[in-house]
Amino acid sequence: MSKRLETPLLDQVEYPADLRGLSPDQLPQLADELRAEMIDAVSVTGGHLGAGLGVVELTVALHYVFNTPKDKIIWDVGHQCYPHKILTGRRDRMRSLRQGNGLSGFTKRAESEYDPFGAGHSSTSISSALGMAVARDLRGTDEKAIAVIGDGAMSAGMAYEAMNNAGALDSRLLVVLNDNDMSIAPPVGAMSAYLARLLSSRSYLGLRDVAKQIVRRMPNTISRTAKKAEEYARGMATGGTLFEELGFYYVGPIDGHDLNHLLPVLENIRDADDGPVLLHIVTQKGHGYPPAEQAADKYHGVSKFNVVTGAQSKPKPKAPSYTSVFADALIEEAHKDESIVAITAAMPSGTGLDKFQKEFPKRTFDVGIAEQHAVTFAAGLAAEGFKPFAAIYSTFLQRGYDQVVHDVAIQKLPVRFAIDRAGLVGADGPTHAGAFDITFMASLPGMVMMAPADEAELKHMVATAAAIDDAPSAIRFPRGEGVGVDLPTTGDILDIGKGRVLQQGDQVAILSLGTRLEEALMAAAELKGRGLSVTVADARFVKPLDEELIRDLALNHELLLTIEEGAIGGFGSHVLDYVSNEGLLDGGLKVRTMALPDVFIDHDSPAKMYEQAHLTARDIVAQVLSSLRRNDLLRDMGYGG
Repeated sequence: MSKRLETPLLDQVEYPADLRGLSPDQLPQLADELRAEMIDAVSVTGGHLGAGLGVVELTVALHYVFNTPKDKIIWDVGHQCYPHKILTGRRDRMRSLRQGNGLSGFTKRAESEYDPFGAGHSSTSISSALGMAVARDLRGTDEKAIAVIGDGAMSAGMAYEAMNNAGALDSRLLVVLNDNDMSIAPPVGAMSAYLARLLSSRSYLGLRDVAKQIVRRMPNTISRTAKKAEEYARGMATGGTLFEELGFYYVGPIDGHDLNHLLPVLENIRDADDGPVLLHIVTQKGHGYPPAEQAADKYHGVSKFNVVTGAQSKPKPKAPSYTSVFADALIEEAHKDESIVAITAAMPSGTGLDKFQKEFPKRTFDVGIAEQHAVTFAAGLAAEGFKPFAAIYSTFLQRGYDQVVHDVAIQKLPVRFAIDRAGLVGADGPTHAGAFDITFMASLPGMVMMAPADEAELKHMVATAAAIDDAPSAIRFPRGEGVGVDLPTTGDILDIGKGRVLQQGDQVAILSLGTRLEEALMAAAELKGRGLSVTVADARFVKPLDEELIRDLALNHELLLTIEEGAIGGFGSHVLDYVSNEGLLDGGLKVRTMALPDVFIDHDSPAKMYEQAHLTARDIVAQVLSSLRRNDLLRDMGYGG
């Protein structure tokens, strides 16, 4: 970051209207100050740093040139929106970023009128911006729609579906392709900037229209030849042939950190009346902060850190993470079985498959941000006798659900889904919560679905999934550390559809699925201290259900309570359906289910989110006492009634 001696400008800018009062030659100073403010804020909270650093100048330029919030800027994913938040009235709240009751780490409609569309998943910006552009056209108004999308997000098919539709509709729309995976040498950058300025200018666009009119009057062969000549000439100079074929007018590439390049091009595009335009800019992720520039991941996601050194403050883990246990277990199985392959959709480190890739580079496939393709690609491998493990976050697997149904489940192909980030994930909030996978996966005929209670169980379940050759299977596990149990030397193959009983009682049965088991055991201990005899069982499998275990619990207890880290309609619903259809409720058995509430829970620490969801040991105790109408004990706990 360059140091400037001028009076600070950022203090004078609360909203983009203030920014537009500055002169163009003041904007580089403002960009420097904005970058420093963002670094300082994220050093306190942690969050997504590198992407925002790369778009500081672009953010300044967009808000300077366009009349926001009337003009709509849609940031794809939202990882890069922190500078935007600072410039749109939220600077004083930036140090609450991703904290409870604080700012979201993504764009959020409820947070600001400057966030016209919420994000969290990638590749949605062009579709939503096109929808806004068409809405404008239907209303007959004149606001602009601008989508800012990264080159990584452009690997998703949805982006091309939207561009294809935009080209056909010919609505006025600007797509800014933020390319941070390449560099432009200075001479090429200067020439590219000149060409971009020329190609986006009124004079060129006017001349182009005149040329079109002339060509239309010529014979078809000459017309087609002239059109192709221009396309090829522009494609050779600027690399825009693909986007032109989709119906976009391509401008670029230009240096996205040079405001002298950005401003005139954006102004030309703003004032043009043509249809969809794609502006290709080249930026550097982590730009302006040496520790981020030098890091392999450009500080994509960081913990709290020291601004001077860049050193992150990461507490020493007490136990290995579920993700690392999964990766190690899969590597162990892959050493025994050469047909095991691993697939990730642009999340190799997040899913632990970077470790697998080092061990088996030819058996690891990163397909990009393309969950639909990942699932069907895995299905193709399974159809040919391989054993694919598709490691995909729960929240991202939602995007490939049709393929799970159509290409895997119906065909009974043994794809193994490793569903990471199941349950509530903390600071990323509702867009990343793995709340729904139990419901949407366990509803599929033939699906085998498991959920480990701890990291040792996860190792056994990886071995079990590797052994299932006649059906699709899924293992869901949470983000973060395990509970600290001793890991077995090797994973054991579990009996399909069989749970386990950890402690035996005769009044209350708590049937836990997944990592709420620890809370269930704590609750049982407290209930025992209050004179109640409690059985605690670990279901292990959502599907097939352990009907024998459930029948035994139902027939030998007054109350059967299920608990899970998933939405309504999941494990508890399957248990209820079974006991009801089997007539097990006829003898007076009480059944209660505890699941995530029917709301989207805002970002906070996972512990506090589970408190909000009422899925803690205290909540289990309260549910048991309430169900048994032990009001005296409820009052002792501080509950009314």
